Amino acid sequence: MATAPDIWYILTVNRRSILLFAAMCVIWGIPYSLIRVAVSEITPAVLVFARTAIGALILVPIVIARGGLRGIGRKWIPLLAFAAAEIGIPWLFLFRAEQEISSSLAGLLVSCVPLIGVAIAPLFGHRERLGPLGIAGLVIGLVGVAAIVGLDLRASSVGALLGMILVVLGYALGPAIVNRFLGGVPSVTVNGMSLAACAVVYAPVAILQWPTRLPSVGVLVSVGVLAVVCTATAFLLFFALIREIGPVRSTVITYINPAVAALAGVLILRETFTVGMGIGFALVLAGSILATRRRVPARS
Repeated sequence: MATAPDIWYILTVNRRSILLFAAMCVIWGIPYSLIRVAVSEITPAVLVFARTAIGALILVPIVIARGGLRGIGRKWIPLLAFAAAEIGIPWLFLFRAEQEISSSLAGLLVSCVPLIGVAIAPLFGHRERLGPLGIAGLVIGLVGVAAIVGLDLRASSVGALLGMILVVLGYALGPAIVNRFLGGVPSVTVNGMSLAACAVVYAPVAILQWPTRLPSVGVLVSVGVLAVVCTATAFLLFFALIREIGPVRSTVITYINPAVAALAGVLILRETFTVGMGIGFALVLAGSILATRRRVPARS
């Protein structure tokens, strides 16, 4: 006998997934504007260092207190690979890109992560396939993001666009590496040590590029929120989301992030709410439901 529709399964049985999904959509929907403010006065490398160093200072003591270093064992190589793919490389290129292309375009390009995730998941041993409806959901969500941002494809640098390709690839590889190689390592350990490793790598460059005068209050607040909320807290929630709905489905939050940014612009910055934005919200929600639907085995 067939089970209840997947949408009802998600909404009623797995409330934890819904809460984690909603939290990540908001937390990773606000960094674009914060990055824009921060890089107006500090370099991308300094911002990467500040964000990773503060995040590491929060998480590494927790790792040590829990004895998490022993859980890494021989998995240092995949952990460093995750740090490079999810943090070290994409953050630098994203921060640089936001100096030269619009935030709308950056959000639209990052929303391609789920599609790349679908393509590379089988290479990392992910056996469960999304199926036609899941893939259709990814495409519908991408169209929705395009409607929300209004297809703002203006860019002043081809190099920035090429850099965004590395951002998308890195964000798609990160969850796949975690799912395939780091399943037995506590999430706080992976997060904390990855941030610490990136902070160490970027420290020499940050010292050379350190601002000669204290940045403005707005920049300092932006850096603080990026580090504490959008990094340390967000990574813990994101790992929990991966465990709940898988590495591919977890990246669908990149569809909702531009929607959150657009809604914040309407409510806070009094921007105009267009018909395209309304249609885009509907498409994003529909696509996300289809792409994150969980297959429930049939029972007799």
